[in-house]
Amino acid sequence: MSLESVQMEEVRQRAQSLLSSLGSAQDVKAEVLTLASIALPVSEKYRHLTADEMLKENTAGCNSVEVSDSLSRLVKALSILEKYGCNLTSPTRPRYWRSVKHNNPVFRTTVDAIKGGRRVLFLYGYTNQQIDGLSFPDNITEPDCDTVAAVTLEVMTLRTEVDMLLKGVHPHPECFKDIIPGLTLQKQPADDSNLPGDKGEGEKPHTSPPLVKPTPLPRQTQPPKPPPAPPAARQCNLCGGASTLVCPSCEEKPFCDACDDLYHRHPSRANHKRDKIQKTPQETCSICGISSVHIQCSTCIQRLCLNCDRLFHSHPDRRGHSRTNLAAAAASSPSAFTWECAHCTTVNETRAVLCTTCDRPRLATPAITIPDGSGPTSQNSEWQCKSCTVVNQGSSILCEVCERPRLATRPPAPPAPESGSKWTCQFCTFVNSKPSVVCEMCSLPSKDSPGVSLPQSLQQPPSFTKEQPDLGGKPRPKPRAAVDLRRQKTLREDGLKLIQQIREAEKRGVSPEEVYAALSTCDGGGSGNPCDWLVSELPHLLDEICAMAASVQLTCRAPSAGTQLLVERDGSTPSGGGGGVKLSRAEAKLAWLAAGGDKEKAVRQLLRDRQVKMRELHSLGFQDAAQCEEALRQSGGDIKGALSLLQRPLMEPFHQRIWLDQPEPPINPKHPDKQRMCRRLLALYDLPSWGRCELALSLLQEPDVNYSLEDVVQAVKESHDREFIRRLLNTECPVCLSIFPRSKMQSLTSCQCSVCHECFRQHFTIAVRDKHIRDMVCPACCEPHINDPEQLDSYFSTLDIQLRDCLELEVYELFHKKLTEHALMKDPKFLWCCHCTSGFINDGNQLKVTCPSCRKSFCAQCKKPWEPQHQDVSCEQFQLWKRENDPEYQRQGLAGYLRDNGITCPECKFQYALTKGGCMHFTCSQCRHQFCSGCNNPYYKTECKVPQCKYPGLHAHHPRDCLFYLRDWDADRLQALLQRSGVAFNTDPSNETQSDACGVMEQKDEGGQQADSPCGLQTQPGQAGLCMKHYREYLVSLINDNSLDPAVLYETQELVIACQRYLMDWKKGDGEDENAYSARLLKKLMEVPLGEKVPRNK
Repeated sequence: MSLESVQMEEVRQRAQSLLSSLGSAQDVKAEVLTLASIALPVSEKYRHLTADEMLKENTAGCNSVEVSDSLSRLVKALSILEKYGCNLTSPTRPRYWRSVKHNNPVFRTTVDAIKGGRRVLFLYGYTNQQIDGLSFPDNITEPDCDTVAAVTLEVMTLRTEVDMLLKGVHPHPECFKDIIPGLTLQKQPADDSNLPGDKGEGEKPHTSPPLVKPTPLPRQTQPPKPPPAPPAARQCNLCGGASTLVCPSCEEKPFCDACDDLYHRHPSRANHKRDKIQKTPQETCSICGISSVHIQCSTCIQRLCLNCDRLFHSHPDRRGHSRTNLAAAAASSPSAFTWECAHCTTVNETRAVLCTTCDRPRLATPAITIPDGSGPTSQNSEWQCKSCTVVNQGSSILCEVCERPRLATRPPAPPAPESGSKWTCQFCTFVNSKPSVVCEMCSLPSKDSPGVSLPQSLQQPPSFTKEQPDLGGKPRPKPRAAVDLRRQKTLREDGLKLIQQIREAEKRGVSPEEVYAALSTCDGGGSGNPCDWLVSELPHLLDEICAMAASVQLTCRAPSAGTQLLVERDGSTPSGGGGGVKLSRAEAKLAWLAAGGDKEKAVRQLLRDRQVKMRELHSLGFQDAAQCEEALRQSGGDIKGALSLLQRPLMEPFHQRIWLDQPEPPINPKHPDKQRMCRRLLALYDLPSWGRCELALSLLQEPDVNYSLEDVVQAVKESHDREFIRRLLNTECPVCLSIFPRSKMQSLTSCQCSVCHECFRQHFTIAVRDKHIRDMVCPACCEPHINDPEQLDSYFSTLDIQLRDCLELEVYELFHKKLTEHALMKDPKFLWCCHCTSGFINDGNQLKVTCPSCRKSFCAQCKKPWEPQHQDVSCEQFQLWKRENDPEYQRQGLAGYLRDNGITCPECKFQYALTKGGCMHFTCSQCRHQFCSGCNNPYYKTECKVPQCKYPGLHAHHPRDCLFYLRDWDADRLQALLQRSGVAFNTDPSNETQSDACGVMEQKDEGGQQADSPCGLQTQPGQAGLCMKHYREYLVSLINDNSLDPAVLYETQELVIACQRYLMDWKKGDGEDENAYSARLLKKLMEVPLGEKVPRNK
């Protein structure tokens, strides 16, 4: 390994350690400069980053000007990536450190603007791709600080090297010759007239004059300091930018707007009067006409700005044109629109307040330099302890060795050492056991050494080395600084060697304590490996420690006064019992580690630990010393393990009993040993307390009870109240009237009823198999009210969970099938077949549809059986044609008319060829919807949602033109209403329907079942061959078809009742005429619309 590689590895490790612990870029700035200056190839210098590929990708196919622009962008991007890495290694990480957003404008213009930027983020740990950026994986809670610090260090080094290349101060630019061929390596004179290529100049050419710089360098290496003479009239006196104001009170000094605001904010200068500087108009570009002219092309005879020149002359045919830089003179003077950071020498834009590299303010003071030329250091540089002279890190407050504060003075010197006595070193405070000229630890002279007789001009006495050649004269003292450096170097080398040994040992599963003890035991470790020593020599040493401890203990038991004194001095006491001592290697190893590798201390520690463990076992009731020692030996000195071994013989009978194949005897509540039964209840049923166990036994011992143990235990877990428990154990099923405990009852979420499991299962099994899905309600109270769609969906979702474990698989699948059909009925394309009871989804738009079950056709609109005459004819025209031409229809007369205008369910649209006379409460056989057949309004079994409704039972809200009210009118009155509006009606039957019985079909309740059968009532003359009930229905259907309002024939009393029904003001005014009162009520009533859902077929 070359000297450069060794140096780089040492600097890298030191910088990586500082960065991973502190997370500050300023603390490793000196190390970064050192790394950047080492002459090594790029591929060897960067281990994590592919620096050569990144440089090639960002500078491929570019000329010298474009290379400078690309490298400038790369420096900015690496600065941002450096901040990302420092944030991850910082002890106080930002709140949102886990993710990097792509929509961040800084990220887009820097990291995303270069190639390879995201690869660096992947190395940091941002490996999870999100929609809007990158983030750490969810299973990563903390970043790998060591890896992040290593990558960040290489990012900082690469940024420094590229910045040095741009400034032309890189000590080894030849390393980048093959990587960046477009970059000129040698410096050019400041007055070079080649084209500038600064990125910042191309961004806003219309606001800033051009910054002319040498071709290979986009920025000047070190901008010259402004001369002490007053600045030029067009340059700001503070920042060097373009001035806009001049202050006569400040000796005619010019200022820009920003500097003027800051400088004259001071109270003593706030009243200064400033004058504006008149700017001369500048010549604009001949292409864009906006930016100022910077380049003149003599070939194409044009004067161009920087952007237009770069674009116009990028064409292959115009690359050889001869151009002249009109602003070359500005290159020799400081840039008027940039400023250099005094701390890191980075050239920043004028509008930047903080440095883009070190984040220091614009007017910050330069970094403090060390006079001996060791290079710039940060404020957190290393410091030397004044007590023990150890060099500590800049971030530490206390010394790592003597733990004295950083600003503490040297401790007072102890009294002069006497001959043959101990003395304390005045420099490192080490207590020397032998009289000597120099300290054994720091090699510095004692107070009475010959060094004190040196001249007073020496501020500190020089130190002597331990070994000096005998030159026959007085030993020549060496400078103290050299001795300190040598000692520090030795300490550092020893420390690094120890750290390397510990790391190798951790890889092999060896702890640092074992390494330290091994090094202490084998006389400082020698040149061998401590891990190998632990494998080969440690077992023999542990056996020797065990043998020595056993011999010492046996000697203590012998009646020897000298041995007894030795035992007392060691602080141990003889243990009772006979037999030999039994010690294990595990105990010996623990004592050896506790003693730090000292064999004699390990023997004493082993004996003390064994006696403490023996006393603890004796206190637990194990008095046999031999058994205790054997148990400790087998368990490796573990008290819990030894206790387990000693208790195993005692627990053997219990183990044999609990592992027998015989069943556990049942709990007998009448057993005389009450405590034993309570203990078994606690162990088997997990009751909360001993009192609950006694309560359960007392309930089981009551006379004339048939409770099971499981039921009582479940009830006792719920409450401690005896009366409440009895109610829980004696619950009556409302269906079968049997007594069950509450734990064997089941309830629905829609009501408070509880039924036994068997009744619950049988009820819903029959309901699923034989009834409609809306009949699946509580068997006790018939709740809930299924007509409410919202309540229906919530009810079936919870009922499905209860029926899953209750019904058989076949019945449960049928329940799901009916639920599916119920959901399909809500589809507007769902149709019921008029020939059978099947339903299906009709995706077509034709009137003729065919049922997939019975293969018969019907009309999708009027739901009538399909006939050829219905083709290409509307339903109304087809019904009119059928009335005039169909003999069968004419034979049926008005009975056929009432059948065609039968009942249609407003919920599922299923049609019934039935009349509306009789009971108006109709229940659909398909969806179980309950509604009024005259107005289609729903029926409610409980309180409805209509405001101010006071009806708690079964009811519906009928409009005034519903058959529910008009069926009580006489036929003459209904005919009068039709005649009033000129509506024709029949009074004579057709020739084919001459019969004495009414033949209109209606739904009747026969034997508990609903069946369709003819009316059969006697007909009367003048009623068109119908009974009085159906003739009124016929007249009301004509009234509804023509939307006639029956209120015009209301009497005063009927008007009052109707107004009360609609919650209107019906009271008669004082002195109001009867006719005026009736007219006022009629006018108010006519404002209320007729029923919206009333069938009005025409």
